[in-house]
Amino acid sequence: MADPQTDLVALVGSRLCHDLISPLGAIGNGVELLAMSGAPASPEMELIAESVRAANTRIRFFRIAFGQALPEQHVSQREILAILDDMARSGRMRVRWEIAGDLPRQEVKLAFLAILCLETALPRGGDVVITLSVDGWRVTAQGPQIRTEPGLWAQLAADPGTLPPAQVQFALLPREARLAGRTLSYEIGDSRAVLSF
Repeated sequence: MADPQTDLVALVGSRLCHDLISPLGAIGNGVELLAMSGAPASPEMELIAESVRAANTRIRFFRIAFGQALPEQHVSQREILAILDDMARSGRMRVRWEIAGDLPRQEVKLAFLAILCLETALPRGGDVVITLSVDGWRVTAQGPQIRTEPGLWAQLAADPGTLPPAQVQFALLPREARLAGRTLSYEIGDSRAVLSF
C-alpha cells in the first residue's frame, strides 16, 4: 500500500517541476527569438541560455526523482538517455545507463534518487554506471575522490534523522525502495560507492 506521506511529497515534487518548466521554457524561447532577430551574440546572452538549459535538465531529472510515479507509467529509454546526456554537459559527473528499453517510472525514480545520493560522494566528479540484472539494480560511482560521510550514508539503513534539503534523497530512497518491495544496500570506499536494490 502507498505511503500517504510519500504520495504527498511526490505530488509536491510533480507540482513544482510542472510549474517551473513553463517559465524556464519561455526564457529559453525569448533567448532564441533574440538570437533570430539579429541581436549581437554576447557572453551575457550565452550565460542566460546555458543557465536555462541546465535548469531545464535538472527539472526534468527532478520530475522523475521526486515526482509522482504511478504503477502504469513508464519512461522511455530515449528520455532517460537525453536527460542524463544533458546533465553530463552541465556537470562533472558522467552517467552511463546500461539498460535497454523502456522502464516503469517507479524503477527509474529509484535509480535517479540513487544517482543523487552518489552525486554527493563525487565532489570532484566521476563516473556513475547503472545496470539491471536478475539480482536487481546496481548503481556504481567511481571518481578521483569519494566523500565518505558515514552519518549521511547510515540514513539509508535507518530511520532518517534531520537532513538538510540538499540531502533529502537519503531519506526518500530507502522509503521508495521499501514501497517498491526492494531491499536497499550500499558499499562505500575510498574510490568507489555502490547502491543496490
